[in-house]
Amino acid sequence: MSTLLHVDSSVRGTNNPNPDHDSISKNIARRFIDTWQENRPEDEYIYRDVGVNPPAFITQEWIGAVFTPVENRTPAQQETLALSDTLIAEVSAADVLVISSPMYNYGMPAQLKAWFDQIVRIGKTFDFDLERGDFPLQPLLSGKTLIIVTSSGEFGFEKGGIREESGHLVPHLRTLSKYLGVDTIYEISAEYQEFGDERHRVSVANAKERAERLASELSLSGQALSSRNEVTDA
Repeated sequence: MSTLLHVDSSVRGTNNPNPDHDSISKNIARRFIDTWQENRPEDEYIYRDVGVNPPAFITQEWIGAVFTPVENRTPAQQETLALSDTLIAEVSAADVLVISSPMYNYGMPAQLKAWFDQIVRIGKTFDFDLERGDFPLQPLLSGKTLIIVTSSGEFGFEKGGIREESGHLVPHLRTLSKYLGVDTIYEISAEYQEFGDERHRVSVANAKERAERLASELSLSGQALSSRNEVTDA
């Protein structure tokens, strides 16, 4: 049995009175999850909708608590870090992570960044040692697979695309993913939302089909639970 952690970050719901307002990224991710659970119903499933229920932003008090030795933390400091501890435990338990995110102003939603800020924490998900020279930070978690699901209003944010320099969502997710213990990454994307034309419809349909196919391949082959050595663009 494995554990699947699913994090959505769009502020939109999956089903709205006006279907044009439905979250694209959430619905694509849902296709992946539904397929996975059909194939592996015994797997544990953890869900966070940080778009609708955003984590608190970190504060000066939060930073102070993090850098206070555990044995010296006050009850108030322990409470300040309670959410962070819970979110880190969820990531630590997961074998497979699915993170869905729309592109807001060419990057990730503030709610998703707040989730990462609660998790990327010294002594929990990374350690720090100046003896490593110019690279003192070292992740403490490893062996996980990440599926990144994104939606964007424009297009061409991929490497070599016409908006490559403006696309900060996926590169940021990739950079931060190492502190979640991610070794293998798959990407699913839908584009052209602002155009609302046939390109958009095809892009969404292809993304949903890819989500279903990828979930089947990974869940049935066990590849997501055994690929631990390299980051993959599939």
